[in-house]
Amino acid sequence: MLATLWGDVRAAKDRDPAARSALTIMICYPGLHAIWGHRASGWLWHHRARLLARASSELTRVLTGVDIHPAATLAPGVFIDHATGVVIGETAQVGTDVTIYHGVTLGGTSLDKGKRHPTIGDRVIIGAGAKILGPVTIGDDSRIGANAVVTKPVPPGSVVVGVPGQVIAPSHPRPTTALPRREDIQLPDLVGTSLQSLLTRVDKLESQIDGRAASPTVRPPEAGVWHGEDFAI
Repeated sequence: MLATLWGDVRAAKDRDPAARSALTIMICYPGLHAIWGHRASGWLWHHRARLLARASSELTRVLTGVDIHPAATLAPGVFIDHATGVVIGETAQVGTDVTIYHGVTLGGTSLDKGKRHPTIGDRVIIGAGAKILGPVTIGDDSRIGANAVVTKPVPPGSVVVGVPGQVIAPSHPRPTTALPRREDIQLPDLVGTSLQSLLTRVDKLESQIDGRAASPTVRPPEAGVWHGEDFAI
């Protein structure tokens, strides 16, 4: 147990560049407090002290802003960064060295009493505000983009963005031993990229047909800036 608790501290130290010392993490990190509170309530739950376990988890929620059902399974090395608004349901299973940012929900989509929450593989990164719903499996080493809504299984090593979540095959798969990097938050905008490509093609086709440069109301973006007359604010 002590090794597991110390592993939780090491996970925060390794994955948060703002962490100054182990003592700072133990005193000031609500995500770590939430995990420790869950490990205590989980022990009570599995030793048939169900009411006390629920009371303990409720106290942890009030103190940290993280709601983890005591029956949920969290492997060693899980790190909840910033913590606020994280919800993890009863039958959820979270693998080793998973990183979870604020506002994440691992929720259910049915009223069945069986398995109804996600299973998260090892070394997965779940971006802020992401929702993973139902008894789906997220493969090892995957990245779930911020605010993505995932309701289908995700293969190992995938990148998922959008609503509903779309799986993208990464050009450069991340090594299984790699820690989260700054690039892990630079996820593509599928809709924006597709729309930019479509507008560029329409612009070229109109130029060919008319024999002159077309001036559509909404033009393809230049240097990341969209130009048009229909963007009323």
